[in-house]
Amino acid sequence: MTDLTALKYTEEHEWLAIDGATVTIGITDFAAEKLGDVVFVELPAVGTEISAGETVGEIESTKSVGELYAPLNGTVAEINDAVVDDPSLVNSAPFEDGWLIKITVAEGAADGLLDRDAYVALTEG
Repeated sequence: MTDLTALKYTEEHEWLAIDGATVTIGITDFAAEKLGDVVFVELPAVGTEISAGETVGEIESTKSVGELYAPLNGTVAEINDAVVDDPSLVNSAPFEDGWLIKITVAEGAADGLLDRDAYVALTEG
């Protein structure tokens, strides 16, 4: 099980696992539950330059279609092909096998993101 307190979060319900210059991004269990059963995931191509706040993908569920926003500036280093092949991983394991993309960022790029307590307060508010 992932240590949820070690992650950073965005107000768009994304989680970020930061390991040096590599940041793994997924959507939170809260977002996955609100979406319902995820049936389609579209992710950016490896090598794509992304800018914080821009749409970089799409998550479609039985309830709605949601956009995936870039939480940071960076370059897409890897996408999770398993999620593209089996979108239900976003629901069943959002913090483990259901991650979406890995990006390479500059040092300090993740400053200002929410910690777990601030994110939980946001979802309960």
